[in-house]
Amino acid sequence: MTSPKNTRDRGKKPPFKKTGDLRENIAYKAPGANKKRVVKKTEAMEAHGPGAGQEVLAGVHCVREALKAGRRRFHRIHIADTTSRDRLRTIIGQAGQLKIAVVPLPPEVLDQLCPDVRHQGIVAIVGPLPLPKADTALQKMDLEGKNTFILILESMEDPHNLGALIRTALCAGVDHILLPKDRAVSPTPAVSRASAGALEHAPLYSVTNTTTLLRSLKKKGFWVAGLDAAGEQSLFQADFTGNIALVVGGEHKGIRPLVKKECDFLLSLPMARGVTSLNASVAGGIAMYEVLRQRG
Repeated sequence: MTSPKNTRDRGKKPPFKKTGDLRENIAYKAPGANKKRVVKKTEAMEAHGPGAGQEVLAGVHCVREALKAGRRRFHRIHIADTTSRDRLRTIIGQAGQLKIAVVPLPPEVLDQLCPDVRHQGIVAIVGPLPLPKADTALQKMDLEGKNTFILILESMEDPHNLGALIRTALCAGVDHILLPKDRAVSPTPAVSRASAGALEHAPLYSVTNTTTLLRSLKKKGFWVAGLDAAGEQSLFQADFTGNIALVVGGEHKGIRPLVKKECDFLLSLPMARGVTSLNASVAGGIAMYEVLRQRG
């Protein structure tokens, strides 16, 4: 049997940056037919890990969408030296156009850069996602006119719930997503993974005082609806036409009392039997799609 031909043009310059011997930070076990590479974690992190003010973004969807969105600063991209380049061709090509270094590393090193994360053979060292203040969103609302849809997420603690809500918000046509600055999960790489990269495109803003924000919104003509298991009015009886701000509470505490007082009405989801409430991301998703349905 003859070996297959290598069809690559070795005269062309590869679209990634080589950095010397990839075994530099790898210790090998005793010689044998099946050598297993063992990563020295400290050395791997020092050589390739994030620096101060940097984050590790892992996975094909997250890295690809972050490149498309163009909101993060990319320091470099690492790909597994065992991963097929065809799968990552688009990402490597876009990184080349943006002059972002693409550095192959052994997969064991990528495992250490993002422990317990399925990185799919690609990791990016990036800056944090910019998070403008809510005042920026309020200024935009003055120009948008009627039928603005705002989502306010209160006291979310689980990055998976936050990621799911952000992805649903983009699909349901939410114009602005407002997150508390404190006492809640921030838009971390874990949230980006949970949203399958949708976080990178989301119109997010940081809120210092949610109560004050709701008062400002009501002065601008917004109706504020809070999603609450104890709400007396059914979600499906509410009128979501016009300017709407939907408040979704966290997994454990729900909407805080002071914020709840600023809501014009509290809405609940009907329950058939057994359980008394839904997961925060599920309930929020149902509510957002009811707004979308009413707006046609």
